[in-house]
Amino acid sequence: MVDIRSVACLIFGLMCLAWAVGPAHAVVDSQHLGARYDPASSDIVFRVYSSRATRIELQLYADAYGTPALATYVLSKDAANVWSASVSMSDLRVAGSDGPIFYGYRAWGPNWPYVPNWSPGSSAGFVVDVDASGNRFNPNKLLLDPYALELSHDPINAHNNDGTVFATGENYRVLDSGPKAPKGIVLRAEHSFGTKPTRAQKDDIVYEVHLRGLTENDPDIPAEARGTYRGAALKAGYLAALGVTAVEFLPVQETQNDANDLTPDSAAGDNYWGYATLAYFAPDRRYASDRSPGGPTREFKSMVKAFHDAGIKVLIDVVYNHTGEGGAWNAADKTTYNLLSFRGLDNPTYYSLTEDMQFSFDNTGVGGNFNTHNTVAQNLIVDSLVYWRDVMGVDGFRFDLAAVLGNTCDHGCFRFDKLDPSTALNRIVRELKPRPEGGGAGVDLIAEPWAIGEDTYQVGGFPAGWSEWNGKYRDDLRKAQNKLGEQDVSIATLATRFAGSSDLYQNNGRSPWNSVNFIDAHDGLTLRDLYSCDGKNNNQTWPYGPSDGGTDDDNSWDQGGAAADQRRAARTGLALLLLSAGTPMISGGDEHLRSLNCNNNPYNLDSFANWLSFSLTAEQANFATFTTRMIAFRKTHPALRPQIWYSARDNDGNGMVQLQWYTPAGTVADPGYWANAENHSIAWEIDGAEFGDPASAIYVGFNGWSDEVSFVLPPAGGKNWYRVTDTCNWAEGPENVALPGSETWIGSEGASYALCGRGLLLLLAK
Repeated sequence: MVDIRSVACLIFGLMCLAWAVGPAHAVVDSQHLGARYDPASSDIVFRVYSSRATRIELQLYADAYGTPALATYVLSKDAANVWSASVSMSDLRVAGSDGPIFYGYRAWGPNWPYVPNWSPGSSAGFVVDVDASGNRFNPNKLLLDPYALELSHDPINAHNNDGTVFATGENYRVLDSGPKAPKGIVLRAEHSFGTKPTRAQKDDIVYEVHLRGLTENDPDIPAEARGTYRGAALKAGYLAALGVTAVEFLPVQETQNDANDLTPDSAAGDNYWGYATLAYFAPDRRYASDRSPGGPTREFKSMVKAFHDAGIKVLIDVVYNHTGEGGAWNAADKTTYNLLSFRGLDNPTYYSLTEDMQFSFDNTGVGGNFNTHNTVAQNLIVDSLVYWRDVMGVDGFRFDLAAVLGNTCDHGCFRFDKLDPSTALNRIVRELKPRPEGGGAGVDLIAEPWAIGEDTYQVGGFPAGWSEWNGKYRDDLRKAQNKLGEQDVSIATLATRFAGSSDLYQNNGRSPWNSVNFIDAHDGLTLRDLYSCDGKNNNQTWPYGPSDGGTDDDNSWDQGGAAADQRRAARTGLALLLLSAGTPMISGGDEHLRSLNCNNNPYNLDSFANWLSFSLTAEQANFATFTTRMIAFRKTHPALRPQIWYSARDNDGNGMVQLQWYTPAGTVADPGYWANAENHSIAWEIDGAEFGDPASAIYVGFNGWSDEVSFVLPPAGGKNWYRVTDTCNWAEGPENVALPGSETWIGSEGASYALCGRGLLLLLAK
């Protein structure tokens, strides 16, 4: 029997979304929103939510840009406030469609009721831009479906650099955005994303990187694939060889970035990072070498398969705290807002508003907050996450400014509550099922646990099921390395960070691996710059700037100016990261000391300075080898990757406790040592036997002092100590980290080892 769905798709050139594998929906309340092909007929069904609209029209377009609508359909509303229309394929053929169908919506409501004589570009029916209930309907603005699976183009692009056409307010409300607005595309899900890794998060090495920046400057990637999903797929082997087990991409959901190419030598207005989402289901077209309808989706899934085939998880950074519609245009004119999608369909449902319902409520500093406490907005969040998991093949998510997901207030305020089951924070855990701690099916959920507003700094404050970027690990380690004598970081605090930050995660039922440890990330100085810059320098000319904003509190230091000392500090910091309990994350390019010339907020630099370069100096190549071997060491030794908290007990009766802290003198650190603010060095020993480790013991000595300190080595269960690495300047080179079997004999219990200032020593007992 011929499948009528396939025939219709072929005849009309449509990428039809198969009903059986259609976009995933909230587990609790599926409303089947978006555009879908109905297998029971030859219709495409369009469904969109609005609780406040009084009329919604669907407009279909044969072309993505510059032409009037091919056909218009009035939608009907059901009891659940879902508006829908069915469009037959035969009607489309009669209308003259012989290619992909692009679509969008026009909506009327209480502030702009429908009148029969309205036409695009007319003010007929207009009452007010925003009414007392927060409605901002404007039928002159073609609205993107919040559930669109791909976008035709960005609002600002090579054909249109006029953003006023999407705006409301006195000066712009009658401008018709229809011909220029981005449209949704009806798609059919297809192509495999391979077999998902089921690795426990505790065993992961996370590599955070910008998708375009990963390959845009890589001569080993074919020119047409650079900066794309296809190009990124070709780096799977490189990342696997480095030892990476999870690649975490900065946002890949559609954002406004087509305009970056319009001013390639200027930072003005560019959106490189992508933290302003336009469509939560759509992969960004700009990162696709095939931008035809369906091309970005296919190419993204092919990339995921390439990483899965290499044993690497794919995590994506998602932004559900605000959207690409933004807030008010400026402080002087709070009446002018963009209407691209959510705001024009149901403003108070999708956004948190001020108490008087007139403006966007913002405590994140990036525009109006998404209304994460509203059930419908939560449905969209969960639906899109499950779509990326089940259809696109993604293994986990990092949530930008994730404290907003714990908000329990719709309008006029912000209240974080990790225990309230009604929050988006807890719905995500219930419905997406986090990966079990021992590994298996599930998703990895990672929060950036802060924003800038009151009650938004929540490091350690998220519920079970969530891991967090541990900002306290980052800050304490930076201060200990770079601010000796200026910032107070006790040796006890450092020890707590190295052992998994039990002060943050143990009391609420979480584990060491829920601490995602990092020294640097995309947001801030690179690893190299952290140890070679005395502060930010964001006012440089292109390609290293200018960039506004950026913290004034980097806790960076140039180590006195000597390049060798800067590299030593980077080796010490990276070694501490990879030897700490928790989930380590490095930023793309850190493996070979990438620099941004001290720019700590390069969100707007779509330039070769911000793309990774793989043309390395000898020193960079040495550091890359150091990184690769330290990652391999961590992966070889399960004692460094505890599933539960280290204890101070001898559980196997071999005379060694599971984790023991030592002073440099070789004595067990006691309360007096921990309390002495003059102490800046610490060592620890892990009993490998308790973890099934190939080493009987692992010893780490960290000298945070500026001068040389001698470390007296503790008992090793009758074994000898062998050196794996010493991060001091004398040992720099391609063999800085010994390969297994080539470690250098140091001695046994009681031997003394002189360690340079701000250096790290790693030993094995065997």
